[in-house]
Amino acid sequence: MIASIMMVPQLECVKSKCHRNIFSKKLKMTSESEKVLKYLIEAEEIAEDILTDKQQLVDLDRKRQKTREAIRTLQKDKSSNKLWVCFGNMFLKLPKSQTKKLLEKDFDELDNEILDIKKNLKPKVGKLRDIDGQEDIKGFNLNPLSKDEMKAIVQMM
Repeated sequence: MIASIMMVPQLECVKSKCHRNIFSKKLKMTSESEKVLKYLIEAEEIAEDILTDKQQLVDLDRKRQKTREAIRTLQKDKSSNKLWVCFGNMFLKLPKSQTKKLLEKDFDELDNEILDIKKNLKPKVGKLRDIDGQEDIKGFNLNPLSKDEMKAIVQMM
C-alpha cells in the first residue's frame, strides 16, 4: 500500500506538468492568433476605406459630369433668360447667368472633393501594401503638372 500511495503523487505531478505545457502552448497560440486577428482587422479596415473612397470617387464623378452637361446645355441655349432650377425638393426660376454661376461653383467644388479623395487614397493604398509586405509601386506617388507649370514649360520651349 505504501508503494501505491507514493505513486499517486508522482502521477499527479506528471499530469500537472503535462497540463502546464499544453496550457502554455495554448497561450502561445492565442497570442499568435491575436496578432493574426489584429493584422486581418487592420488590413480589412484599410481595404474598406479604399473601397469606400473609390465608390465615392465614382459617385462624385457622375455628379460632376451631369453638372458639366448642364453647363454645356446652358451655353447652347439662347432662347430663354430665366430657367427653372431644382434645389433639393423645390423648383426656383432663376436668371440664366446666376444659374450658370451656381453650376460652375458646384463643378469646382466637386473637382476639389475628387482631388482631395485622390490625394488621401494614395497613402491608404501604400499603407495597405506595407501591411501586406509588398513593395511600393514605382511612380505611384507622382503628381500631375499644374496648369501654371505646363504654361511655364510651354514658354521655355
